[in-house]
Amino acid sequence: MNGFVHRHPVWTLLVVLAAALVLWALIAPWPDGMEAVFGRKRIFLNAVFNGITLGALYFLVASGFTLIFGLMKNVNLAHGSLYLLGGYLGYEVAEATGLWLGAFVVVFVAVGLLGILLQFFVFRRMEGEDLRQTLVTIGISIVLADVMLWIWGGQSYQILTPEWLSGPVRLPLVTGMRGEGELVYLTFPAVRIAILVASIALGVLMWLALNRTRIGMLIRAGVDDRDMLAASGVRVQYVFVMVFAFGAGLAGMAGIVGGTFQSIVAGEDMRFLLASLVVVIVGGMGSILGAALGAVLIGLAEQLGSVYAPTYSVVLTFLIMALVLAFRPQGLLGR
Repeated sequence: MNGFVHRHPVWTLLVVLAAALVLWALIAPWPDGMEAVFGRKRIFLNAVFNGITLGALYFLVASGFTLIFGLMKNVNLAHGSLYLLGGYLGYEVAEATGLWLGAFVVVFVAVGLLGILLQFFVFRRMEGEDLRQTLVTIGISIVLADVMLWIWGGQSYQILTPEWLSGPVRLPLVTGMRGEGELVYLTFPAVRIAILVASIALGVLMWLALNRTRIGMLIRAGVDDRDMLAASGVRVQYVFVMVFAFGAGLAGMAGIVGGTFQSIVAGEDMRFLLASLVVVIVGGMGSILGAALGAVLIGLAEQLGSVYAPTYSVVLTFLIMALVLAFRPQGLLGR
């Protein structure tokens, strides 16, 4: 960090000023002139927090995708189908047992086992053949989409929020001031705050596992020089199967999250596959921190765009991706 400050003092100053401006916009009451331009502060804050929590959902999906695609170089275009399947299975488990947290465990195991089957029967036989992997996984995603449409139909499903997470919570962010000088604070759904906190904790644990543990060292070594790692006596294939299962299980758990504060419906697999691709491209392949940064940027662009520029909200996402590809093709935090 100190090296960056010394090398880029102007950029550091601009980042500090931007951070201070954002902090002031979030915490302090807005003057009338600012509300005339941007609308009520409550609308702005809701859009920001909706964007951040949507980014948390994108991160859960894209973090598994960046492990599989960015680290293992496996082109799995059926990743969105794993998300949708996890959402449907989570709905069934939650409806049958009433256990919201229990659904995460069941779905992680079930979709992780499906990931093991994909790795063993598909990707192990096509290592290094990107085009074949692309075509085969597109076919798998089409088959899974039709099977899920046959089982659950085309209607949308909503996973009920558990009682201990239902209702709003008050955040220490001022949205306005009443006539007698009393401050008005932002309220936000508790389940979204819980999902955001869980996503941050999961991201930190994943980063520590990849960069500070022996299994993370084995994964990175297997990607950089698989033959040398195999020569040292490590079962590289078992390591890759484990990583693939973990990435698939994350996508399945993200389906439960998406079904809780949005909905699960046929066609969501393509949407989240596309979102994962964009997040990985923006953040950088193989980078957990990059996936988090890309997910937040894309989530904020979608939500702020839908509020302030609804006609061009979709364009903003691809504009960010185009700018990253133009000026930093490896991604913001990619190697």
